[in-house]
Amino acid sequence: MDLFNAALGENITFVRPPYFIISGFIGLPDMKYYYVFLFFVFIISVLGNTTVMALIYLDRNLRTPKYVAVFNLALVDLLGSCALVPKLLDIFLLNHYYVPYNECLTFYFFCYTCLSMQALNLVALCYDRLMAIMLPLHYHVNVTYKIMFSLIASFWLIVIVSNLIAVGLLTRLSFCKSLVVNSYFCDHGQIYKLACNDTFPNSVIGRLFPVLILWLPFVFIVFSYICIGCVLAKVATAQERANTFKTCTAHLSLVVIYFIPIIITFTMSASIHPNARIINLSLTSVFPPMLNPIIYVLQTQEIKGSLKKILKMRRQSRVKGK
Repeated sequence: MDLFNAALGENITFVRPPYFIISGFIGLPDMKYYYVFLFFVFIISVLGNTTVMALIYLDRNLRTPKYVAVFNLALVDLLGSCALVPKLLDIFLLNHYYVPYNECLTFYFFCYTCLSMQALNLVALCYDRLMAIMLPLHYHVNVTYKIMFSLIASFWLIVIVSNLIAVGLLTRLSFCKSLVVNSYFCDHGQIYKLACNDTFPNSVIGRLFPVLILWLPFVFIVFSYICIGCVLAKVATAQERANTFKTCTAHLSLVVIYFIPIIITFTMSASIHPNARIINLSLTSVFPPMLNPIIYVLQTQEIKGSLKKILKMRRQSRVKGK
């Protein structure tokens, strides 16, 4: 943070509050049951993503470049759920609405980093499907461990640097008015709007960030599937088209679950009610991490086969133990 301070001069002082107040839902009774529901979603998410990561680690057949991206998606989902839900329960079930200033910025950083990385991880999985269908003969050249690790590492770098810049710019703000954040967590847009000095850099980041992390990945994925559709249209039989497209259904399901609700929220942000925004964004934050491992287990033959094989081995070991 000293770098930001030095850039604007040493004599500038900023009014930083000791805490922010997270308001949560406005005027809705019995919302504690909603947070209890989020807790059960969190448990399923942790169990599911841990299972997927364990399967990929234990089964040598799943140690391919594609499953590097799948493993990273499960890891991001697990980290995102652990960063968000326990803190939500602490705030709203244990009534700790006053979140210290530094803790709030840290809370924001980890939540947005994981949420952003989920979108970019879907780009990595889309790249795998694109190469597998459009250039099948060159798949093992275009999708290697080196390429996949480089792609994911570059995504992590982009997300971490972007969020560090956003946090750094938040520390340049003075807060001399309300400290109530109208959200369910330390939301960037809701925080900088409370400031009483120049928020132009923050508003620029607030507009640029969704383009970089949301719209560009979504446009790339849509364009990729248009290209895939054109290739499949040239396949000789309907059965071959169906079998090829079936390899994309798991990824497409993840794309729909993640992007559609969040795009609707950002598109209607000016007219949507704060409570509806909170519900939509909170469900978007916790539902994909819960559903992603379920979708991959049910729709991906390799993971389904690996799970069956490991369960069969455990049953056989129990029988032998008896």
